[in-house]
Amino acid sequence: MSPISVIITIAAYFAILFTISYIAGRKADNAGFFVGNRKSSWYVVAFAMIGSSISGATYVSVPGMVGASNFGYLQMVLGFIAGQMIIAFVLTPLFYRMNLVSIYEYLENRFGMSSYRTGGLVLLYL
Repeated sequence: MSPISVIITIAAYFAILFTISYIAGRKADNAGFFVGNRKSSWYVVAFAMIGSSISGATYVSVPGMVGASNFGYLQMVLGFIAGQMIIAFVLTPLFYRMNLVSIYEYLENRFGMSSYRTGGLVLLYL
């Protein structure tokens, strides 16, 4: 492939991607992204959330990283899987029951504004 055809292919891909994003995102908000505007059941939203956090790069880079680290990175991958299952089957149903969109809303409702801000700062600096 010539360099110009690679550049044209990448430019066309991004043009299509941005067009679809613009059309689909005009009426979107946080509640739509995080909980499907409460029109979907919690388990559908949970699997969509996990799917959005996994990208094509994950399938390409993780096996190489596991092999390069002599399977040391595999522990982290297994931890990610366990964490995503906890989020999917514990936190998402809880958010649905409490009519929440994020963990920060839970912190604010349960412990107050200082806890909300502390949670944000912890995420920012980790």
